[in-house]
Amino acid sequence: MDGRNEPVLLREDEGGVVRLTLNRPQARNALSRGLMTALEEELARIREDRSARVVVLAGAGPAFCAGHDLREMRAEPGRSSYERLFAQCSRLMQAITALPQPVIARVHGVATAAGCQLVATCDLAVAADYATFATPGVNIGLFCSTPMVALSRNVGRKQAMEMLLLGEMVDAPTARRFGLVNRVVPTKHLDEEVDKMAKTIVGKSPLTLKLGKEAFYRQLDRPVAEAYDYAGRVMVENMLARDAEEGIDAFIQKRAPVWTGT
Repeated sequence: MDGRNEPVLLREDEGGVVRLTLNRPQARNALSRGLMTALEEELARIREDRSARVVVLAGAGPAFCAGHDLREMRAEPGRSSYERLFAQCSRLMQAITALPQPVIARVHGVATAAGCQLVATCDLAVAADYATFATPGVNIGLFCSTPMVALSRNVGRKQAMEMLLLGEMVDAPTARRFGLVNRVVPTKHLDEEVDKMAKTIVGKSPLTLKLGKEAFYRQLDRPVAEAYDYAGRVMVENMLARDAEEGIDAFIQKRAPVWTGT
């Protein structure tokens, strides 16, 4: 809850798609401690929910997420307070990456600082054509060091440094060119595009998606030979799964597969 006595996070489930909506519109969905806690707790529940196949992360009101709640941060200054805050944010971002289900960011309006970090952390991102992105901390004397972690793992080095050092707004087409988002669509088609992507994922084997998502992030920072060795072991385990046998047999027999998640 926040000052409006409304939940800071909303959840809606439909057909295997879990929609989580950041619900602090008057604060441009800034990541307060309460909102981050609510997100952490909901992700933990989704992790154990076999009916949840894909997560869509959205924002209420005119913004997706304007980063950390600066008023809340300044209301409780001090090293220990800041250490707890950024440790919590780091846990949240890593929880999204570690979630077995794919996470799609539905981005409208602004996504700045930790909000931009949130977009970069999600597995996929679809943006409205008017959405804007920035890591503007440098403009207020606070370099976006934690957003930099996710940003620099999504976009090229020069593009990341451009965003971090200049602190300027980047429009949606540029964000797509940088590699920060997957697709940019007219606002009226945003939900349609996100729904289409989510439903496509729902049609896949949940076990295969879980194995693949985990493997993707684990191999990223390994040397090439080590990454191939690790990925080869994952492929073997995947091939031994019932869903892989079913998928291959269905392909050979020209029929739709029936997934069991095993």
